[in-house]
Formats: sequence, structure tokens, C-alpha cells
Amino acid sequence: MKIQDRKHHRPEWVMERMQRSIDALLGDQAQSQAFDRPPPPPGSLDKYEGELSEQQLAHLLRRCLTGVRPEDMRRFEGASLDEVLDALFTPQSDPAPPVNDYVDREEGEVDPQVPYGETWINHNWDTNWESGRTTSLKTWWLRLFLNQEASIHMRMHLFLHSLLVIQTWDIFYGKVSYNYWNTLYQSCFGSFRTLMKDITIDAGMLWYLNGAANSKEAPDENYARELQELFCIGKGPDSGYTEGDVQMAAKVLTGWKVSWPDAQVSFAAWDHDTSDKQFSAFYGNRVISGRSGQAGQEETDDLLDMIFDVNETAKYLARRLYTFFVYPEIDAATESEVIAPLADQIRSNGYNLSEALRTLLSSQHFMHEHAIGAIIKNPIDDMIGAMRMLGAGISNDQELDDRYLQSLGLLWQMGDLGLMIGDPPSVAGWPAHYQMPQYDRSWITTTTITRKAIHTDSLLYWGFWTPGELINADVLAFAQRLEDPQDPNRLIDQIVTLCFGLPITQESKDSLKEILLSGQATDDYWTNAWYEWEGDPDNEMNRSLVENRLKSLLQVMLQSAEYYLG
Repeated sequence: MKIQDRKHHRPEWVMERMQRSIDALLGDQAQSQAFDRPPPPPGSLDKYEGELSEQQLAHLLRRCLTGVRPEDMRRFEGASLDEVLDALFTPQSDPAPPVNDYVDREEGEVDPQVPYGETWINHNWDTNWESGRTTSLKTWWLRLFLNQEASIHMRMHLFLHSLLVIQTWDIFYGKVSYNYWNTLYQSCFGSFRTLMKDITIDAGMLWYLNGAANSKEAPDENYARELQELFCIGKGPDSGYTEGDVQMAAKVLTGWKVSWPDAQVSFAAWDHDTSDKQFSAFYGNRVISGRSGQAGQEETDDLLDMIFDVNETAKYLARRLYTFFVYPEIDAATESEVIAPLADQIRSNGYNLSEALRTLLSSQHFMHEHAIGAIIKNPIDDMIGAMRMLGAGISNDQELDDRYLQSLGLLWQMGDLGLMIGDPPSVAGWPAHYQMPQYDRSWITTTTITRKAIHTDSLLYWGFWTPGELINADVLAFAQRLEDPQDPNRLIDQIVTLCFGLPITQESKDSLKEILLSGQATDDYWTNAWYEWEGDPDNEMNRSLVENRLKSLLQVMLQSAEYYLG
């Protein structure tokens, strides 16, 4: 069905509400005049000692998971903050690797290296199949968000991917891109210092930022620059590394090579600059002594030690954690009361970012009302979050062909919204995490907000488009996962908690209830309709009445400005 033929699913009043959402999020003039974000939350890193309200629990889950499901709220109902965080900071089990699901068996295609249904992650480059393997990785990656456990693991992985960027289409080697993925995954709860050594000599990173071409005869400064500017130190007020430091770091890193076609990393002592490297006052005028032979690779450790000894490194990582998980901007009070002590903790705990993040998420600062709903959702939280909430999944138990095609449709449409997993637009990542003054407002444009509406409409009405089977949300099954779905007030309250980053007024709830009641005056209209359907679920009239009312309600809620706030 063509999009223009679907307009009967979006009546004029829905279009008007969409326009109000655009105005609320973007403002009348430009993205920089977006919705009236609350000021940065006050408070410190001191631990929040109160009981978790329903709104605070949903806030915490929304920042740690992809979408909030009714089951998540029930699981942690009445739990203490520590109990919730203990569960959320438990690593996920290692997922089964991606497999050959990309060949078109109807066309008789065969990957000669990898039988259908078996993993390709250990197979060398094949010009005919790297496109399929890379797409297989990306669709598998999205399914991990869709089918994640109640753990912050996938959110930490996304954070690291947005910070330590490669572009998988630029690499165009499935095995290498998977190894990059796995390096990040295995490092989510460990030392960032150790991760930086691993990523510095990762084959994908060595190719992506020209490290493998870094020669003593012609030092390449690409990785040496991004190591300092984007990965570890940034451009903060106390960042004082120099062009000379970039040049010296490039010399330190000469000699790392990647073999072809097996993509094995080794150190070529013959191509390493063995001279002493003098760094600036920012690094305490440190000199890294040049070494020959295989001892030359020890200079890489010296370089990283030097970078991690600088106070600004921990501050930069604290700021990146803060803007990703708490609030997009940092004012002077937050810098002194939150960033500085968080950086102290990062340094003292051996650069374990997950421990610092747990401190941040358990703080009075994070639990303040100004932090709730203060971040515009990225497309993963928006689209996959809606699918998880509604129960519209892509099951790993499906036939591989169907699963792949459904995942492919999700991948393409996520790209339409500005987030192509595995391929941020540049080495700096997605603009939402660094581009002043828009930051997270860059996720919302007049184009993307219309596409978001079409995508959520499709989930509810005609099916989310894929090259294979459509993905449909069963709104009746979703409502049955709520407590007391026969009570219109309780039903709306629960969906508001799941959907909206901000609380809404009773007047707004009453407006939503009008939709659910189809203009009827009493709550009994919905309650009776629900019980009649439950009593005779095969009666098409009973089913349609309840289903259509729920779809109309959810359609409006998923197109409201409050839904886009997380």
C-alpha cells in the first residue's frame, strides 16, 4: 500500500497534533530554538536515598534500556535503587554470533566459504559476500537491542560505539567489523584504559584511521589526532595538547600493521620510528624513549599511560557519560559539582566507566525532576523502544530468511531517521552527542518527525514495512500486559509512564481518555467493551471496537512531543 493511500489512518486532528509536536520540539524558527528544556538539574553526586517513585523508576529504565516494557516496571516495583542497579549492571550473556542469513536461496545463491545458517565471523574477506556479511552484522546488532535483557550492557555498548567510532561500510570486511563489535562488548564493564589499548591495535581501527599505513618514513597523524581530540581528551576548557603532540604520538604509533587477507595485527619493528618523542607542557614535557625491535611496541603503552595520567582525560570521559546518560549540556555548576568528582572517581577506580556510571545514575542529581525527560530520544530508543514496549518483535526463533528480511527493513528505516547502526556519519559520531547548540535536537527535523509518525502508524495499523513479512503490533496483547486494562484511567496512567519522558496534566489525560472512550461520557463504555471482548474474544465486533480504540489512543501518544523525550 502506498503511503499516500494510508491517509485515512491519520485524520486531520492527528496531523494537527503532529504539527504541535514539531513546533514544541523544533520551535518556529530553527532546531536551535527547540522545546523549552528544563535547566540542568541541581544537586550533587551524593546518593539518592529516597524511595523510587514510578516516574523515577521509568526514568532510570529509559536511560539504561531500549524502551520500557510493562514487565520491566512490574519486575522492579517496590525494589530499592540498589536492587534495580544491581540487576541493570549485570552483564548480558554473550550472544550467539551472526550467521549466514543473507544469501537468497530462491535465487540459488551460495556463499562458498560459509554454509547457510553457520557463522561467518572467522572467515576471510570475499569480495562477493562482504556486503552480505556486513549487513548481517548490522541487522543482528539491531536485534540485540530489540531482544535485550534487562541490563545496561547494550546501552553501554552504544555509548562506546558512539565514542570510539569506525564505519563498517568503510571497512567492508565483516570479520573485522564483528571483532570491533566484540571488543566493545567485552569491555563495557571493564577498564577504559585497557579498551583503548585494544582499540588502538584493532584491525578495523587501524584500517579506518590509517594506523596500518603509519610509517616511519611518512607518519600518518589521523589516529594520533583522534586519539586525543575525540577518544580521550576532547576540546574542553583545560585541553591543551598541541600539534606537536599529535606529531609525536603519530611517531610513537608507527609500525602497527594488518596482514591481508587474514586481517591479523602485528608490530613491524622495521617500520617503527625509534627516535625519542618529546611532548608538550600539557603532558608535563614527557619524553617517550625510542625503542628498537619488538620493544618498540611498548611505546604505545607509554603513550596511553601518558594520556591517562592527564586530569583532562577523566573529565572528558565524565562529560561524555553525563551528556549521553543524563543531560545534553553542562553548565558551570554541573562541571564543579558533578563532573569534577565523577572524574576523580574515574581516575581512582582505574578508569572503570561502568562503576562511575552507576554512581552517576544513583545520584540525587540524576533523580532530580529536571533530568527526567530532558533528552530527545535517538531513533533506537524511539523506534525499537516502541516495538519493545508494544511487543512487536523479530524473534530469533523465526526462519532465518524471514528474520533477516524483517531486520533489513528495520535497518533501512532506522537509517531514514538518522541513525545507521555501525556507521555514524563521521569519526566524531552522531552530531547529537557533540554538535553545539543543537545536540540531541538534531534527531528531530520536519522530515524525521513525519517519518517517525509513519513508522509508528504502520506498527499499529497496516504493518511495519519490510522486504518480507510485515511487523505488526498486537495492541490487545499489549493492553493485557498492563495491570487493570479494563480501567481507562489506570490504563492511560500506565501507558503515560511507559511512553512519556515527562508527566502530563490531568487535562491532557482527560483528552486521551476521550479518544479511548470515543467521546462517550462514562468510563463504563470502555470497561464494558473490554469485558465483552475478554468474554468472547472471537467475536469480531467486540474485538474491533476495543482494538480500534486502543490504536487511536496509541497513535496519538506515539506522535506526541512527550513521547520523543526520554
